[in-house]
Amino acid sequence: MTQHSHTPPRTLDVDEALDAQAAVAGDAEAFGRLVERHALVARRVAIAVVRNQEDADDVVQDGMLAAWRAIARFDPQRPFRPWLMRIVSNAALDALRRRQVRRTEEIPARAESSEVRPDQATDHALLRARLDQGLADLPEKQRVAVVLFDVEGYSHAEIADILGVPEGTVRSYVFHARRALRQTLAPFMEAT
Repeated sequence: MTQHSHTPPRTLDVDEALDAQAAVAGDAEAFGRLVERHALVARRVAIAVVRNQEDADDVVQDGMLAAWRAIARFDPQRPFRPWLMRIVSNAALDALRRRQVRRTEEIPARAESSEVRPDQATDHALLRARLDQGLADLPEKQRVAVVLFDVEGYSHAEIADILGVPEGTVRSYVFHARRALRQTLAPFMEAT
């Protein structure tokens, strides 16, 4: 229901639209430029799903390869990023299904700068570890939805397009993910 006021509406970028048209026509260099433009977001989405940087890199590569194979089906009149993020998130979900045992990445308990006091660094590390665990405990689609909405600034409609589910389902995913994260973080917030 609420839109992020800091997120401008997404419009088709002229260069992106030209690259998309060229990529659909088989231009690998144009596709490469599209991929470069969205690689960081794709990696963040993959990390949000698989919770492991090495696996996320593999997922992004798989997603980019799948996107190149499917580029002829892309409509260049539409924004490229949601289409690509849908492919990457599906690749990440497929990777999770193939991987029987879930792993989570350990967060190093070190200060991020010399300005941070040791007690603050410990508090930050504990909060980050609790948040990471809370995200890891979420069902995959809820995790993707809340990261895309709260971190990346996508609208519910854009996330619905990426995940291939109705917009109301995305709203439900975000609502339930936020509620679960609040419950996970509540003991920490009460203690600080």
